[in-house]
Amino acid sequence: MPLEIERKFLVSGDAWRSQVSRSLAMRQGYLAGEGGKASVRVRLEGEDAKLNIKAAVVGAARAEYEYDIPAAQAREMLDQLCVGRLEKTRHYIEIDGLTWEVDEFINDNAGLVVAEIELGSVDQPFGKPAWLGRELTDDRRYYNHHLALHPWRTWPDEDRH
Repeated sequence: MPLEIERKFLVSGDAWRSQVSRSLAMRQGYLAGEGGKASVRVRLEGEDAKLNIKAAVVGAARAEYEYDIPAAQAREMLDQLCVGRLEKTRHYIEIDGLTWEVDEFINDNAGLVVAEIELGSVDQPFGKPAWLGRELTDDRRYYNHHLALHPWRTWPDEDRH
């Protein structure tokens, strides 16, 4: 079973921006609501499209399957079938041989900036850049599926810090 091992953090400030090597606009949506055994996502990454299925568990390690699909079909699914959608720009930062993905959300999640790093094992050590804030790996509210259905800007102020 393919396994994604990922840690997720809030981003503090703008110091990360000077380290970005490339950026990519993303539009994604979910084909089912919360509560099942998996999240099923369709995503446009620039002009490429993917269908992604992840185990609906919280934590650093989850089963993940991903497939390339035609962009036209992804657009149709996003427009006609998705129950929740979100848009973001993903910025890539290389540090010490690892790639940080910094997601800068727009629209209903505007103002939220989250960094993720994929690792080879749950206990793999990695350096934490100064611009990282608190860890979100175990906080379901910051998973994209939840954000698509419950946008960050609709949360009470005390929950957005």
